[in-house]
Amino acid sequence: MTSDVGTRPAPLVAPEESLKIVPARHPLTWVAAAVVAVLVAMAGHALVTNKAFDWPTFAKYLFQKSVLDAVLLTLELTAFGVVAGFLLGTVLALMRISRNPLLRAVAWTYTWIFRSVPLILQLLFWYNLAILYNEISFGVPFGPSFVSVGTMSLIPPFLAAGLGLALHQGAYASEIVRAGFLSVDAGQREAAAALGIPAGRQFRRIVLPQAMRTIVPTAANEIVGLLKATSQVYVMALPELFYQVQVIYTRSGRVIPLLLVATFWYLALTSVLSVAQFYVERYYARGALRTLPRTPLQRLRAVWGRA
Repeated sequence: MTSDVGTRPAPLVAPEESLKIVPARHPLTWVAAAVVAVLVAMAGHALVTNKAFDWPTFAKYLFQKSVLDAVLLTLELTAFGVVAGFLLGTVLALMRISRNPLLRAVAWTYTWIFRSVPLILQLLFWYNLAILYNEISFGVPFGPSFVSVGTMSLIPPFLAAGLGLALHQGAYASEIVRAGFLSVDAGQREAAAALGIPAGRQFRRIVLPQAMRTIVPTAANEIVGLLKATSQVYVMALPELFYQVQVIYTRSGRVIPLLLVATFWYLALTSVLSVAQFYVERYYARGALRTLPRTPLQRLRAVWGRA
């Protein structure tokens, strides 16, 4: 047997003193960051020094009345297409998930046709609807008509453009809304029904909040896409943003600065939509996340508090 009597105890050393902490180094990350910084600096230098950008002309036309009117028309077309498109898409989505085979077939056929035909072709079709029908009548189906209105007066170019955008958007919105409804487990609705919760309350308090978490990110992408798709309305000679910019640079010959004006406004409008998307996603994340993502204002307050 051995004894520890007479041996010197080992010195007590704090764990943080006995271990040497070596921070992880990522040299390739720093090299990549340096390359990106150089490229960003080169791009900024080119924007400032290249006289072809013609920044004075850009500033001259940026807030010109005709350009601002075109921005307003672009917003109106986008709002019309989004509201009407998603209302139609919701109806089509409910038809697709219904038990009636006729409703399912009609909704599937609509989605198939309007997703297959290019948007610009649909816009031209609606713009030339008067060639097919000189007037539109209201009355008994396959029976007498009571009121007839000329197609050109009933569907002016703005309404034709809005209809084209809304009907095209409705096909995509139906799939987005349907995906949101299908993402909610059927067992939750069955459990709610077993507890005696009415169907309307099941939809408002159980299905919709969860479906919106799936719907909102994809729907936001579609809305941004629709905002840019309004530029195709130029084929109908409507003075939206892209059409108006084309008119100005055709007269003045200042192509690049006018294209930059259009770029600025599309970036500004898209940024506003992105901010709205953040807050809508944050609202519907309340039941899924323990801690909600901080808003930009809350982040600024946190940085200011640490300073």
